[in-house]
Amino acid sequence: MTMATARPSTAARDAASFVRSCLASPLNALSTIGVLAVLVLTIPPLFEWAVLDAVWSGASGRDCSGKDGACWIFIHERLGQIVYGSYPPVQRWRADLTAGLGALVIAALVWSPLGRRLTSAGLLIIGYALVGAILLRGGVLGLAGVPTGVWGGLMLTLVVAAWTIATALPLGLVLALARRSRMPVVANLAAGFIDVVRGLPLVGILFLAIILFPLFAPPGVESDKLMRALLAFTLFNAANLAEVFRGGLQSVATGQEEAGASLGLSQIKVTWLVVVPQAVAISIPAVVNVCIAIVKETTIVLLVGLFDFLGVLQAGVADPEWLMAEQARETAYFFAALVFFGVCFGLSRYSLRLEKRLSAPKHR
Repeated sequence: MTMATARPSTAARDAASFVRSCLASPLNALSTIGVLAVLVLTIPPLFEWAVLDAVWSGASGRDCSGKDGACWIFIHERLGQIVYGSYPPVQRWRADLTAGLGALVIAALVWSPLGRRLTSAGLLIIGYALVGAILLRGGVLGLAGVPTGVWGGLMLTLVVAAWTIATALPLGLVLALARRSRMPVVANLAAGFIDVVRGLPLVGILFLAIILFPLFAPPGVESDKLMRALLAFTLFNAANLAEVFRGGLQSVATGQEEAGASLGLSQIKVTWLVVVPQAVAISIPAVVNVCIAIVKETTIVLLVGLFDFLGVLQAGVADPEWLMAEQARETAYFFAALVFFGVCFGLSRYSLRLEKRLSAPKHR
């Protein structure tokens, strides 16, 4: 009776392959040694500052005065403002409910079968956007109205990022399809819009939306500052995503369209059922890069008077109560870096997961 040799797990095989690749050549080995040396020189001091020498208990900046470690009591004492901004404390459950529903939507998009149509995902995102807007803004269904001027903190950052991604993705795809249209007027209009918007900086478009839009609006017509900022973010990133999707559309072989036409499908069905899914799959890495850039560029809303996550942290460390805490500013930026890294790293990992699922062989 022979005993079967136990196969190493996938994680063990991946780890062994990674180690071999790090030492595969003299250059790789030298680079590995350099990276390890940098980690040895930076990680222990950072751990000592952030954990061992950090101030964990207290109630004001005086408790951090004269300390060399991180001032985590700054984060603890101002956590409500960091997360919600000036959103009324008694209404913050609405923001928590919106975040919980968003987590469910993300889980549904991550774990749903790939065979689901793009329209299903689009309807789910649009439905969530409407429900989230009602919950956060209120004024209907017995919910107290909360003006967007008091929105802030991490909540505002996530609202801007989620709105921009949810609206810029479909608009960018539509613009890419319009630019490839066989109708010259439609193609030229789409190309002109994309080229003009992509040629302008986001800050310029943001100021155009915030400052110049009210000048051209009819008398008596007022628009919310946050909505104008969201419009600027959507238009700018939709133009960038349009070029990403156009590259994906051009990568689909023309034989795919001919095969769809040979089955009797109309041009619209061929585009939507055959070309678009393949183009989206090809464009995923570049799309995720744009989405990560969207998350990071949300910080510029501070320029137009909206206090997002980073803006609230900056305002907090400028409070006279915390000026005596020398490490409060460093702690605030370190905390912001951890949060942004977590969000962006999660997006990149989801991108890799989605790419693997799309490239996996289909079994019937």
